[in-house]
Amino acid sequence: MAALRLATRGSPLARVQAVLVAERLRARGSVVELVVVETRADRELEVPISSLAGRGVFVTEVELAVLEGNADAAVHSAKDLPSAAPPEGLVLAAVPERADVRDALVGRSLDELAPGAVVATGAVRRRAQLAWHRPDLAFAELRGNIATRLAKVPAGGAVVVALAALERLGLAGVAAEVLPTSVVLPQVGQGALAIRCREDDLAVRELLQAVDEPGAHRALLAERAFLARLGGGCDAPLGALATCAGPSGPVTIEGMVASADGHVAVRRRHHAADPAQAGGELAELMIALDGVGLLLGWDPARDPSSPAVPTAGGGARR
Repeated sequence: MAALRLATRGSPLARVQAVLVAERLRARGSVVELVVVETRADRELEVPISSLAGRGVFVTEVELAVLEGNADAAVHSAKDLPSAAPPEGLVLAAVPERADVRDALVGRSLDELAPGAVVATGAVRRRAQLAWHRPDLAFAELRGNIATRLAKVPAGGAVVVALAALERLGLAGVAAEVLPTSVVLPQVGQGALAIRCREDDLAVRELLQAVDEPGAHRALLAERAFLARLGGGCDAPLGALATCAGPSGPVTIEGMVASADGHVAVRRRHHAADPAQAGGELAELMIALDGVGLLLGWDPARDPSSPAVPTAGGGARR
């Protein structure tokens, strides 16, 4: 039997995630090998993450290996996927069981951070939500793999990382605090893995179905529908978390849009039977709120499809 070739980035976390998928497939009788691909994001570590958001720099080269036949499927952190649909010829074949979606502080807990303490993170989503709760904090840019980030904890401060990343690398014990989603809503797809393969490769799609978790898959579809409608390519802080009542039950999704400085934050919740409907309708509900378009960087003068958004609404800090 020919080996199933899984393409992955070369970072330690990406390799671990690909190995997790490989082990699940091997447990079901598949022969699996990894194909490691270097991406633009791995080469341009000096570029802020916010400048790369939505551009596919974490996934494009990996998926090219699949499209060109050098691999059979690609394993991604779901949060790295751009908001657009998969490239022509690829399909989201499987979403395994999701890990913890929460963020974690390494260094000091939120309550232990003194006024003016520095929190390092490359994500405007994290910075904005933490600033909403603690406007007295200062923030610094942060890039690199998990080991690099953990080595850059500011004196008296903290860095923010995904708890799932720490757990997968066996480093959960370094977390000073796991932040509840009521404080920091996660990035779309955080904690989830997304496996894409060629749409016409029915044999591979059937193999990958063995590791698909329908509830996690439906939740991810809802979150990505929310992201796609709001425009995931912009630099505005967005967060979303969907949960599914069983493998085919209704989906509940909570979404967040904020200003980059954290002075304005809007959160809403919605539910529907269909995942794409739940995410899309929540986005529409938030678009209808005054000011959300401004947070997203929409300019009605240049984009007729953007709603009129004269002022920031009731989520502003008082």
